[in-house]
Amino acid sequence: MEQLLHLIKYNPNSDFVFTHYLFWIFFGVVLLGNAILYKKSILRNSFLFIASLFFYYKAGGYYFSLLIFSTIVDYSIGLGIGKSNKKYMKRLLLITSLIINLGLLSYFKYSYFFADVIAKVSGQDVNVINYLALITNAAFGTHFSIDKIILPVGISFFTFQTISYSIDVYRDRIKPVKNIIDFGFYVSFFPQLVAGPIVRAWEFIPQLHKKYCLSEKWFWSATWLIIGGLFKKIVISDYLSINFVDRIFDAPMMYSGVELLFGAYAYAMQIYCDFSGYTDIAIGVALILGFRLPENFNRPYMATSVTSFWRRWHISLSSWLRDYLYIPLGGNRRGKFRQGINLFVTMLLGGLWHGAGWLFILWGGLHGLALLIEKYTISSLKHFKLKIPKFIGFLLTFHFIVFTWIIFRSPDIDTFILFIRRIKEAFFIYQNQEMLNSYLNVLGILTFGYVIHWIPIELKRMIKINLIKTHLLIKLFLLITFCIIIYQFSLFDAKPFIYFRF
Repeated sequence: MEQLLHLIKYNPNSDFVFTHYLFWIFFGVVLLGNAILYKKSILRNSFLFIASLFFYYKAGGYYFSLLIFSTIVDYSIGLGIGKSNKKYMKRLLLITSLIINLGLLSYFKYSYFFADVIAKVSGQDVNVINYLALITNAAFGTHFSIDKIILPVGISFFTFQTISYSIDVYRDRIKPVKNIIDFGFYVSFFPQLVAGPIVRAWEFIPQLHKKYCLSEKWFWSATWLIIGGLFKKIVISDYLSINFVDRIFDAPMMYSGVELLFGAYAYAMQIYCDFSGYTDIAIGVALILGFRLPENFNRPYMATSVTSFWRRWHISLSSWLRDYLYIPLGGNRRGKFRQGINLFVTMLLGGLWHGAGWLFILWGGLHGLALLIEKYTISSLKHFKLKIPKFIGFLLTFHFIVFTWIIFRSPDIDTFILFIRRIKEAFFIYQNQEMLNSYLNVLGILTFGYVIHWIPIELKRMIKINLIKTHLLIKLFLLITFCIIIYQFSLFDAKPFIYFRF
């Protein structure tokens, strides 16, 4: 009994994530409950809602109260918008939703950033207090520290989901959800709760009461997505991080320009495999439970323009920013100059969404600037009936993305400047053989990652179809083989998913 209570209780030192065995025990219990209740959608959805709340409690501790609060607020506001016949009241309710959700997000994510800016401008220190911990201590007699604000896991994702719901109800795109269990389940669905993809209500809510159906084809498709996601995360991303990337970015002065350049290429692959690996697992887990989540990645390093990259990378965030920020700002409806400002502001705020720091703002600003240059360049080239060759576009785009990943990964501006300076000033070609010998395994994993990423889409589809259609014994053999490989790599170390920080 004591061991069971230990497993159920929140442990801040234990990551309750896809790469931890406890998650798969939890998922096994969820599958059992789903198998028992799958014919009764109301009971099934209630069970999965409770399971999702438990998942968030295990992942984020007492911060699960924020998830419940956000759910109640936007559920009530959605009903209010739906019942109101007056435009000003609907608008007032929507503004209330935006203030509450963005206020919570800003407080937990940007308090230290804003306090630092105010301190630098005014010359006076600003004390940051964790008011949620203060209230919890007063109400329940707990002893949480009030001197430090910890970012609640997944808050950037579930607040964007609740905001999109309120806006879509306001726009009459969807009807308000009448059952709070259904709405709570939509907000908290555990596979995508803490790192996306960001799901819209009109995509997910209609699935809640559909007949559960899982064919053999979809089961194996989901299984290979899960295995592929774990392989990306543990075998490629974590291995590159532990054995190369972290060392490079922690002390760039210790490495040559060639090593730093390969470190930048390695981080590009690390963050892709980390985030897309999470998404693959989330989509696979949801599919086995009978729900389809939207695609979030489409071979982003195949992009031949920055515009194309953002149509392929974190698609659910890109489309969210387009629909709920860029278009409301005016989109491209008010002339090219205003379109440029709207685009740049959207990318600046997209950068800030990723983290409370000037480097994230710089990262977003550079992407916004690149999009602007791209739009006006392509427009000018079309006027003269000229076109940039796809391969040239690919090379320019890929290396721009890699360059901006250096900014994204650097812990501070000084490290970024040093990183770039070392690439320029310490690019020792004659050390290549020594480097190859030192990093043979790392370079092998890195090369394998890019080869898999860049193989033709037709070949990928053919492999996927054959994996699903092949004989059961072959599938089981491959499944066991991949599990053994993943397990062996998992023994090195466990790294948290990168986007958990956002």
